[in-house]
Amino acid sequence: MTQNPLLSLRDVNIGYRTPSGMVRAANDINLDLFESDALGIVGESGSGKSTLAMGILDLLADNAEVRGQAVFNGKNLIGLPEKEMRSIRWREISVVFQKSMNSFSPVYKIGEQIHDIYKVHRPGSSRAESDGAITRLLGVVNLTDRVLGMYQHQLSGGMLQRICIALSLIFDPKIVVFDEATTALDVVTQGQVIGEIKRLQHDFHVSSLLITHDISVVAETCNRVAVMYAGYIMETGPVRSVIEEPLHPYTQGLISSFPTLESGKKMIRGIPGTLPDLKEEVPGCIFAPRCPKAQEKCRKQRPQPQEAATQHTVACHFWGRD
Repeated sequence: MTQNPLLSLRDVNIGYRTPSGMVRAANDINLDLFESDALGIVGESGSGKSTLAMGILDLLADNAEVRGQAVFNGKNLIGLPEKEMRSIRWREISVVFQKSMNSFSPVYKIGEQIHDIYKVHRPGSSRAESDGAITRLLGVVNLTDRVLGMYQHQLSGGMLQRICIALSLIFDPKIVVFDEATTALDVVTQGQVIGEIKRLQHDFHVSSLLITHDISVVAETCNRVAVMYAGYIMETGPVRSVIEEPLHPYTQGLISSFPTLESGKKMIRGIPGTLPDLKEEVPGCIFAPRCPKAQEKCRKQRPQPQEAATQHTVACHFWGRD
């Protein structure tokens, strides 16, 4: 892509201060998100995906340290004063959180809660104004304004998640972050939510950052993907290129661990071992202890991203060798 990125991450590092040491959750992250782009960040639980997104938006706990640059509209979001961040967060960059349907209070009607959220960003607005704004968007996610008069327990998990998707669009943001937005939903409901995500990408031309451990969700909803492991980016590129021709052993392991609908039998293989202790500094490749192709160089020298094909990069010393 030749256009300027809408959001540009350069050398982003995020850690958590703990009594036993610094937990290095995201390291030297360099990524770009373009207009009308759909970028998926995929990796197993604990790889730092959500920490990266929440760190950019200053939504982490007080013991978090965030360094680097996350440039949006000419401003570095990292270190931005809270007042300025509030003018960007939710209005320009909104979030559909993991299990966000649980954020609704069971004692207030949905419409009342949405109005309270609306007033935070537009003080003095009327209930009719907030209802009108959300009603238009409820139609986008196949819901009617009837849900505004209902309580949380009267709606299914899928309906609540779709309300959250509609709510994320209420101020016409440039970027929507989907943080495990399909997690904890049954297969049918997950398919419906994926359909709504694809629809809003098409109809609203919104740029999306989709965080998930499910590479099949990325294949359905994104045009580019970044594979993350233990705080590092292992591989990036167009979705079709990365999924059909994965170059990094970790990406290959992720894809091999998912079943397919293709004919014939295929062995499903998990990745042996567990995530490393992120408090320990590793001089070489962070994936080396679990990698079937690791050699002595991998344990001593950290691989740098290399361009293997057009817009396809991989951080591996031996990606071109069997």
